[in-house]
Amino acid sequence: MARPAAAATPALGALRGYRAYARRWVFLLVLSLLSCSNATLWLSFAPVADTIAQHFLLSTEQINWLSMVYLVVSIPSGVTAMWFLDSVGLRWATVLCAWLNFAGSVLRSVPCMLVEVQDPFAFLMSGQSLCALAQTLVIFSPAKLAALWFPEHQRATANVIGTMSNPLGILVANLLSPALVKKEEDISMMLGIYIIPAGLACLLATACLWESVPPTPPSAGAACSTSEKFLDGLKLLVRNKAYITLAVGFGGGIGVFTSFSALLEQVLCVKGYSNEFAGLCGALFIVFGILGALVLGLYVDQTKHFTEALKIGLCLTSMACAAFAVVSQLQGQKLVLAATCSLLGLVGFSVAPVAMELAVECSFPVGEGAAAGLVFVLGQAEGMLIMVLLTALPVRRAQPSVSTCRDGQDPLDWKVSMLLMAGLCAFFSCLLVLFFHTPYRRLQAEANVSPSIQEDVSPATADCTPNPAAAPCGSTSALL
Repeated sequence: MARPAAAATPALGALRGYRAYARRWVFLLVLSLLSCSNATLWLSFAPVADTIAQHFLLSTEQINWLSMVYLVVSIPSGVTAMWFLDSVGLRWATVLCAWLNFAGSVLRSVPCMLVEVQDPFAFLMSGQSLCALAQTLVIFSPAKLAALWFPEHQRATANVIGTMSNPLGILVANLLSPALVKKEEDISMMLGIYIIPAGLACLLATACLWESVPPTPPSAGAACSTSEKFLDGLKLLVRNKAYITLAVGFGGGIGVFTSFSALLEQVLCVKGYSNEFAGLCGALFIVFGILGALVLGLYVDQTKHFTEALKIGLCLTSMACAAFAVVSQLQGQKLVLAATCSLLGLVGFSVAPVAMELAVECSFPVGEGAAAGLVFVLGQAEGMLIMVLLTALPVRRAQPSVSTCRDGQDPLDWKVSMLLMAGLCAFFSCLLVLFFHTPYRRLQAEANVSPSIQEDVSPATADCTPNPAAAPCGSTSALL
């Protein structure tokens, strides 16, 4: 596939009137902190599920719902979040998200602040629900921020940083929750500590973000951003075969990885592994995923091989997921389990930012919020179905076991669920590898209009009036 060149000399970009502002990095920092905080709140209970259940007198199913509520809430609220991002603006979406996230983190802590609480689960679920509303705003934002504020040679990298902040939060939760909660009395301290980054993100978002878009766009693609009305854009998306294939296939992958993160501790404790080791496996999964994403992001920024990187990554992910399904059912295999989780993160998580970039490329000129958001909403819907299915299949075994689970019941047999997870991963990967083909519409439009500059320009020296000779956003060339 022929790819349009994206790079040009700084002088030519300056003549065209495109500017990249240094404060784009501040916006990216705030968004990344907010996404990281939201993810820690999402999975803060999962690594210590048995201790939480024992302290609040809850069932394992109720603890699972504290994670699954993110999936349930994001489906109806996702469409509203897409409209909010594309119509109201990135700044107000980020500020609203920060306040929802902070309020949810505080509400979760109420059962530990008050002496007598009749129904602690109601407060925990209400707090998680507010955080889930915040997630739909922050998880769609990296692709839009990269498109509006960053020149094309930095877009994939910015998308990687913003997108990988979410799994970084999962990493923090996997490491911090088991480290903090050694006994039931430590739960209140854990909930209080998770309020701190949520409050900091809320303060920075409110005080440091002043505008949704820069005075002068950094590229021709940014100048053409959201050139379609929201409802018209949604109609274009559902008629776009390549986009629907990507949304269903990669959305299923999101669902598989969501279920993996939420159920990891419950799967491993049955075979005698400690909460700390399960947290370590989750941490390795995220760390290697972030490293892989950074390397892959830099690669596709330079080569624009988005489709090839996605398909190769998904094939390797299917094999790694199948390996985990087998190894997770064995006892005393810490080294192999740790290596398998590391490999799964390296080849699986690393393709997430690439898929989000592809969602924008194959749907241009539809708004980035709608393009990235619909993929995520489908992923949450598929994730909810997958997680319900995976948690419904295990059966309790009464025979003697080495289980370290603390829920006081007979251990569950997760073999069928793990094999099903591997099968679903392979199915979604095959769907994308065989049927996903698309031109890079945004890159083609930018090549037909003009390239952007390759250097930072401070707000004080930036020319806020683009060159009128540049092609208009609604020109036919942008759609070719």
